[in-house]
Amino acid sequence: MIFRKLKTIAIMAFMSVTAIPMMGQDLIARQAPIDKKMKAVDSVALNRLIQTEQMETPAADLYEDWNNKYAHRATELPDTFRIDLRDFCMPTTNRVVTSNFGRRWGRQHKGIDVKVYIGDTIRAAFSGKVRMVRYDRNGYGNYVVIRHGNGLETIYGHMSKQLVEENQVVAAGEPIGLGGNTGRSTGSHLHFETRLCGVALNPAIMFDFHNQDVIGDYYMFYKNRFESESVLANRLRGVGGGGNIGENEEDLELAIAAPEAKYAKDVKFHKVAAGETLSSIAKKRGTTVDALCKLNHIGKRIRLMPGQILKYN
Repeated sequence: MIFRKLKTIAIMAFMSVTAIPMMGQDLIARQAPIDKKMKAVDSVALNRLIQTEQMETPAADLYEDWNNKYAHRATELPDTFRIDLRDFCMPTTNRVVTSNFGRRWGRQHKGIDVKVYIGDTIRAAFSGKVRMVRYDRNGYGNYVVIRHGNGLETIYGHMSKQLVEENQVVAAGEPIGLGGNTGRSTGSHLHFETRLCGVALNPAIMFDFHNQDVIGDYYMFYKNRFESESVLANRLRGVGGGGNIGENEEDLELAIAAPEAKYAKDVKFHKVAAGETLSSIAKKRGTTVDALCKLNHIGKRIRLMPGQILKYN
């Protein structure tokens, strides 16, 4: 009798032990969909956290700190850097450039001047975070400095009024101030600067105020040639822009404006003129519409814009 009870207890114990893994497997099986959902939630949360951090400290990889003390302070430039120009907004709808980047009146002019009237809306060129909102009576007047996620910092000077605060996150196209004539200024205009690591780059390398556009989706910065590019950009997009350029200079300009850094040697560039179509360009360049579309990753129904750069071979 005792032996039979012991046998029964042993069998029940064995069954309970073997049931534990089975129950565990059932629990895991039931938990699996939940785990997948949680992973998805975690991924979304992580992406949001990354985006938030990038907005909180835009271009952190390029800049050592975030401060509201200096309008600009030059640090070491990268040898090459791709600047994303997508999702831009022109700071003003005015197309008249009144002063170029470069040597002026015996000193270096670190930006370009665009004609605006007092009270005209000035907008953020890209999304970013406002680093400075100050007044400089001997220089910028009322000005705003914005650091952007694409690595640039933009400065907007001589405004009559600022509409943002320091450390405020702004979207591309958001009003940040009103046109004016404050500081060291001889007439109402917008002084607009683009800086990389605190070093002034000619805005005309990237922005075309005459056509209210940028030169492409990206600008590839090269440390050893951005100064020479600046001279040509002034001739093309500065005061009285669209001046005559020679064949060799035109090739250089097209290469500068091209959105990619490197191309095969047999690839050439075409700058779209007003009224041109894919068919007319293909005929002019001795190629086909299909070839143009394939090489430029565009559709046949794309709306071409004057100044747009197309590759062909």
